Amino acid sequence: MGQGDETNVEALIAQVIAREGDYSDHPADRGGATRFGITEAVARADGYTGPMRRLPLAWAEAIYHRLYWTAPGFDRVAIRAPRLAEELFDTGVNMGPGVAAGFLQRALNALNRQARDYPDLATDGRIGPMTLAALDAFLRHRGAAGEVVLRKAVEAMQGERYLQLAERRPANEAFLYGWLADRLS
Repeated sequence: MGQGDETNVEALIAQVIAREGDYSDHPADRGGATRFGITEAVARADGYTGPMRRLPLAWAEAIYHRLYWTAPGFDRVAIRAPRLAEELFDTGVNMGPGVAAGFLQRALNALNRQARDYPDLATDGRIGPMTLAALDAFLRHRGAAGEVVLRKAVEAMQGERYLQLAERRPANEAFLYGWLADRLS
């Protein structure tokens, strides 16, 4: 996946929408009403004023592209490590892009061999020049296998967070199986 290649992100968005389904308003879901996985709060913040049951598909796709791919910098990660970027996008959709970016930063810090390969990063949940430089250095030192390891590290943190959410709030147990089955490879 190269810079400007939107085919992959469009496929990722289509997969998320297929998994999330159309309209939902599950009583145990603190996010409230959703359509195509977009919460009412996110839709309203984006300027949508109509009923959630009628949120247009194109609007949802645009939100995913802008807020969950480009704004958090996952498109810039994709230039370097496409499979890792796909995982960050999926994690970001479900947990928030800042959480996904923070997972990447934590993994990069833990894998930098005590700052010998590159300096530790602030875990601020934002992918900027320092995070991208650390990712570049990590991939330079670890090669193609490094992307697989980073993806596994992000998935491990994602799985742990799902378990914590279910442990802290028993109502989340209604979603735990699906979270783990649909998102961890």
